[in-house]
Amino acid sequence: MGAPMSGDEPLDLFTSAPEPEPPEPDRPQVWDVSEINAAVRTLLEDTLPPVWIRGEVANWTRARSGHCYFTLKDDRAQIRCVMWKARAAILPVDPEEGMRIRVFGTLTLYEARGEYQIGVRELQGEGEDGLWKLAFERLRRQLADEGMLDPDRKRAIPRFPTTVGIVTSPTGAALRDILTVLRRRAPWTRVLIRGARVQGQGASSEVARALKALTRGGQVDVVIVGRGGGSIEDLWAFNEEPIARAIAECPVPVISAVGHETDVTIADLVADLRAPTPSAGAEAAVQDSEALRELLRTRGIRMARGLRGQLDRRRTVIREMPALLLRGTRALLDPRRQVLESRSERLVPAVRRLLGPAEQAVSQMEARLARSTRGWLDGRRQRLGTLAAQVEALSPLSTLARGYAVPLTDDGQVLRHLDEFHPGAIFQLRVVDGRVRCHVDQNPENRDPFE
Repeated sequence: MGAPMSGDEPLDLFTSAPEPEPPEPDRPQVWDVSEINAAVRTLLEDTLPPVWIRGEVANWTRARSGHCYFTLKDDRAQIRCVMWKARAAILPVDPEEGMRIRVFGTLTLYEARGEYQIGVRELQGEGEDGLWKLAFERLRRQLADEGMLDPDRKRAIPRFPTTVGIVTSPTGAALRDILTVLRRRAPWTRVLIRGARVQGQGASSEVARALKALTRGGQVDVVIVGRGGGSIEDLWAFNEEPIARAIAECPVPVISAVGHETDVTIADLVADLRAPTPSAGAEAAVQDSEALRELLRTRGIRMARGLRGQLDRRRTVIREMPALLLRGTRALLDPRRQVLESRSERLVPAVRRLLGPAEQAVSQMEARLARSTRGWLDGRRQRLGTLAAQVEALSPLSTLARGYAVPLTDDGQVLRHLDEFHPGAIFQLRVVDGRVRCHVDQNPENRDPFE
């Protein structure tokens, strides 16, 4: 090893360069657990955009708070997922264990535990309609088991309703379409409207309450329940149990008019009639006025023809009726006449045999009665003669016939005393064959005429 060199000595090829002094190392940054978790969370959320992830559902839990927690996995890995209450409330049904789904959300970190997870914003079933199809079929089977989808329980829509009820959004196009059709087809029809939200959380219960309130007073003959078209999420209120049961319990027929022709809901299956659109529901509820006029005109013509035909037939029957009655009466009476004649021929001798002894008894009784009656009358006649002689002897006329007279006033009162014969008095004398008018000239004398 060579001797040390001064600072100004030249270096050759074989001379080693002096080693530099090592720099003082930087102090390392030390993180708290919460800080590193927060940094990782920020890094994940700011770096990666929201993504779609597919997998199988495991350990699905809906907490009392309404939040949903589950694991999404495939055959090699898994990731924890959380779906907050506001998002979870939109789901038509909870997914089943092992069901294949896809979720859309933001990758994040649960700082308290340092667990990597995805905050789910949207959840869909894999395959056609996914969760919506599952929820639809589950409720459809339940209602079918209860008999609510039985065709025999469906009621006929009244042909000429006086009042039509409508349950729909008061601001939607469906209401305008229904009213337009009703005014055109049957402007005389009374319409009652009950507004309700037709989509979103709680819409099903609101429609059910509106339907019950509208029909409570018995004022409507038929009800149209519906809304315009939309996605399956928009129409989902009409696939929920409250609307289905309200329609089934409705006291009047219900027409379901939800969405478009390709949209089929639980409300359609339970209702008495399914209409493909709100306008079609209105057409099904009332008869077209022009068609009705034509129907009435046609039926009036047919009725007039029928009445004329009936009158002609009745007129013919009436003309032929006397001859028919005569023939019928003869046919009815001839056998009976023969029977009566035959019976009368047998009856006369029998009656004579029965009446013969009675006639003899009656003749004998008549003879005895005549004899006794004559004897009784003779006795009564003699008695009557005796009484008549006695009456004749006592009669005033007999007294007058013997030369007596009776003084009478003009009004027929008998004068018995002298003081009734004062001078100037006028009276009548009743004699046997008439009356003599007399006048008193002087005071009568009180002297016995028989002295």
